[in-house]
Amino acid sequence: MSEDQNPSRDGKGQTRAQHIHRAESGNRNPYQNPDGGVTTTGHVWDDDLADFNNQPPRWWMLGLTASLIWVVVYWLFYPSVPVPSSNTYFKGLGGWSAIKEMEAEKSEVDAVRGKYEAKLKDLTPAAILADNDLTEYVKRSGKVLFGDNCAACHGTNGVGTRDKEGLFAPVLNDDDWLYGGKIDDIYTTISGGRQGMMVAHKDSLSAQQIDDAAKYVKAMSDEGKNKADADSAVTAGKKVFMESDCTACHGADAKGMQAMGSANLTDKIWRFDGSLEGIKQTIAYGVNSGDPKTRVAIMPSFTEAGKLSDADIKKLAVYVYKFGGGQADAPAAPAQAAAASAVTAK
Repeated sequence: MSEDQNPSRDGKGQTRAQHIHRAESGNRNPYQNPDGGVTTTGHVWDDDLADFNNQPPRWWMLGLTASLIWVVVYWLFYPSVPVPSSNTYFKGLGGWSAIKEMEAEKSEVDAVRGKYEAKLKDLTPAAILADNDLTEYVKRSGKVLFGDNCAACHGTNGVGTRDKEGLFAPVLNDDDWLYGGKIDDIYTTISGGRQGMMVAHKDSLSAQQIDDAAKYVKAMSDEGKNKADADSAVTAGKKVFMESDCTACHGADAKGMQAMGSANLTDKIWRFDGSLEGIKQTIAYGVNSGDPKTRVAIMPSFTEAGKLSDADIKKLAVYVYKFGGGQADAPAAPAQAAAASAVTAK
């Protein structure tokens, strides 16, 4: 609306300058809305658009008041303001805390678990496996233990994890075990840890011998040992393998020795990079040999770490065994498990 627009004498359609001038000349509030007598904030746009100074609706004011009352009551009832000078905080009139609530809920859980925990405390892992109720309990409670202590390396449900050098941590739900997959073997691995060892051959074998040996090992994995032995293309590698110290650890059949944790070289499962170049690196620099380029494979001891009780380690052993890759064992007979449970209950 232009400055000269003023279609009426009651202020309608006038510009802001005209409105203020008329108001001042008439000894009125220049911010009074000429249409309804409602005071404005003084903010005017497009010459004749102004913010009214109306009161908010009653329902809105009631809601605001109720919210303020709620904030005050909540602030007084629950823990709120820290007190830096005394290194504490205002604990609230209700005395509630998340820790108290957690401890109360934990007590309820412990009461349910108590009968099982007391029962398995003095049993061997094999005896726990022989008790169906205990095994089912461990399968459920062991999931949390595994997630907190093992999954970071071995992956959820024991699927293993990989890096550019191959498996960062072995798969636990298959039937391939370096140190044995019987229940007692798994318990020993978790409690005492494992550290594989393979010497570096870069100084004892020539580059050609390392290349030949790697080709023979790759052929055994791809074709099977019998076909590799008959393959004239890897005869030189077989000679290196048989005449060096390879058979001392991996055996003449190249299937490895669980007592030493040496790998089975005749299957298609690789702890590290299974390519030809990867195999050559493993032969040249070894495993945990101390060489800067060595492969590193260390399983920590949870007993030495002090993070888990013996009962927790037994539960983990049973939990890992029940992934489905545990090797056939001779677990304690049900009668023996029952006898052990009876002794525990006394």
